[in-house]
Amino acid sequence: MNRPRAEAQSLAEAILAVKDRVRLCSRCFSLTEDDLCTICSDERRDGSLLCVVAEVKDIYALERTSAYRGRYHVLGGLISPMDGIGPAQLRVKELIERIAAEGPQELVVATNPNAEGEATALYLSRLIGPSGVRVTRLAYGLPIGGDLDYADEVTLAKALEGRRAL
Repeated sequence: MNRPRAEAQSLAEAILAVKDRVRLCSRCFSLTEDDLCTICSDERRDGSLLCVVAEVKDIYALERTSAYRGRYHVLGGLISPMDGIGPAQLRVKELIERIAAEGPQELVVATNPNAEGEATALYLSRLIGPSGVRVTRLAYGLPIGGDLDYADEVTLAKALEGRRAL
């Protein structure tokens, strides 16, 4: 309210320009101004790895780590029977078609560790597992710098299950 009207007008026009130019990538359903997003059009990315995420924002979170160099597929949500969202409301059909066309060796399911994320991961594992594509899930555990006495029982149990040799 303290800014001049011209600034508000400029901001409104910028928002409308984004709305007009930005669309979904035709391959992974991320945001882009072109037919393919920068990740899908990057030939240096590892085509044998396909990471499935619920929303576009999840791609940005994973990309900030610089630890993943594969490709992505955005489902557009998670299975949530309470909200009336099943596989038909997500981009599961497109994922199956993409797996058949591109032949990745591993599908990394990177959904949140909540009821909806787990249901979606289990569904995808059962659907895709028989095809021979290796289906993996992000590990669970303790945050770096965290204290054991502040961790909940489920997180500690998952950390114990996922332990690895030093």
